[in-house]
Amino acid sequence: MNKKLKLPKFPKVNWKLIIAVLVLILIVAVVVKVVPKLFSSDDEVAFVIVEDQDIPQKIQEILPRYRMLERALAIKIDEDIYVVVTRGEKLTGGYSVDIDGMTLTKEDDETLLTVFALFKDPRPEELVTQVITYPYTVAKTNLTELPKKISLQVEYVD
Repeated sequence: MNKKLKLPKFPKVNWKLIIAVLVLILIVAVVVKVVPKLFSSDDEVAFVIVEDQDIPQKIQEILPRYRMLERALAIKIDEDIYVVVTRGEKLTGGYSVDIDGMTLTKEDDETLLTVFALFKDPRPEELVTQVITYPYTVAKTNLTELPKKISLQVEYVD
């Protein structure tokens, strides 16, 4: 009754093949992520934030129509292109908006301006004014013509 317990034989693993496949997958993943960025036509747009007292009169006249909306819009005044980012109506103070950057992408015959905005909300324990506000910011850009489309990318910061 002395029976030896036989363990099943496992197939031999070709570790070189497994490592080669994993390296190949890694290389393909890197190429898929990096190559499109090398050939993209994204151009950084230079801009300067305009102080409240320096905002052109035409923008001040247009702003009330858009202050209830959360959006970005471009306005051409004379030869200058301005970008306005609005946050919409807020029930208290303490909200702010800032422009972090802009890129211009050309797809087919259309230009897409992507505005990267930073939104800041008041902390729950922060004392704020109890008045309705309409946070916005205005930037003067180096663009020479209005883009066909504008996209607003928002990041909330503390």
